[in-house]
Amino acid sequence: MRQTRVIRVGTLAVVLVALGAASAAPPAVAQSLTDRFKSLFGGGSDDKQENLPASGGPPADPTDGLTCPPVNIRAGASTYAVAAPGKQAVGNDVRFQASITKTARECNLNGSEIIGKIGIQGRVVAGPAGAPATVDIPMRIAVVQGGIGEKVIATKAYRTTVQMTADGSVPFTIVAEDMVYPVPPPGTNSDNYVFYIGFDPQALTPERGAKKRK
Repeated sequence: MRQTRVIRVGTLAVVLVALGAASAAPPAVAQSLTDRFKSLFGGGSDDKQENLPASGGPPADPTDGLTCPPVNIRAGASTYAVAAPGKQAVGNDVRFQASITKTARECNLNGSEIIGKIGIQGRVVAGPAGAPATVDIPMRIAVVQGGIGEKVIATKAYRTTVQMTADGSVPFTIVAEDMVYPVPPPGTNSDNYVFYIGFDPQALTPERGAKKRK
């Protein structure tokens, strides 16, 4: 018997393939990332829901019926453009621009917590000013309770590095497997929960207190 139950999972995005060759990591690491993405989102039914106990069986679990939040891109955070030093990221001063192309998600119930797994695929395109050899991609994922006045339940920053190629167009992938948040309390409509994603340049800045100790 599985120790972690899979709760209802919405329709997943198209399976992402052929990512290993374009990743910034060495070939072995890139292949591992691709395998994780395929394993997480590539198999089984598009809509999985655990069977509820038959009539007369054990009492219904109060967490039954929880949904896996949809993935939405934050307004204004769907692209990430970087300019030449001292310039604005417009016109011929753009060095590169990244955008999000596909997403997928899965949710597992573990006791009183939900573990969200989010997959993001995008593309980096070199600009007129010329992209550097390597590009850092900053991303933020947040679990948000919608309704009257949004409430951030959990948030975490992620980043990945890609190597640009001669054709100036490279895909990237981020797989976040540790978005943990509490099960919505009784009386809360879990359908109001959303996974918000978006580029976040601040994710490239070291957090306070993260400086190396002497």
